[in-house]
Amino acid sequence: MPAPSRIDQIAERVERLLVRHEEVQRTNALLQDQVDALTRERDTLKSRLAAARTRLDALLDHLPADPGQDAP
Repeated sequence: MPAPSRIDQIAERVERLLVRHEEVQRTNALLQDQVDALTRERDTLKSRLAAARTRLDALLDHLPADPGQDAP
């Protein structure tokens, strides 16, 4: 069996690079999906935190300023 020509070697290497490129593109797409999901989750949690803070502030506003104020 004759040794592969330089052109054949280059063609084989290009084919491997193309396969690797496709793999990297798929991996990148999956990672981007994860980033998008985590960004949505973060935004939801920030919104819930803001709502909880608002509720806590409202509750604190209903507390008397002086602890002895309610005493008879």
